[in-house]
Amino acid sequence: MAEFRFEIIEHLGVIGSPRDGWTKEVNIVSWNGAPAKVDIRDWDSTHDRMSRGITLTEEQAHLLCKVLKERYEA
Repeated sequence: MAEFRFEIIEHLGVIGSPRDGWTKEVNIVSWNGAPAKVDIRDWDSTHDRMSRGITLTEEQAHLLCKVLKERYEA
């Protein structure tokens, strides 16, 4: 299995605590030196281990906000 690198560029917030000591977070993350993207996933308390998650481009994140706003502010 190939090694991968990540760097949390900016922590945007915690949106839940699904497991003991882990938190579901929204961050801006660069994976393997690529341009940073919006990232949503569970992290352990030291940010050494993570669950599977989703990454979004800036455009996708804006569209997600629009869709959620339409659903929850209507």
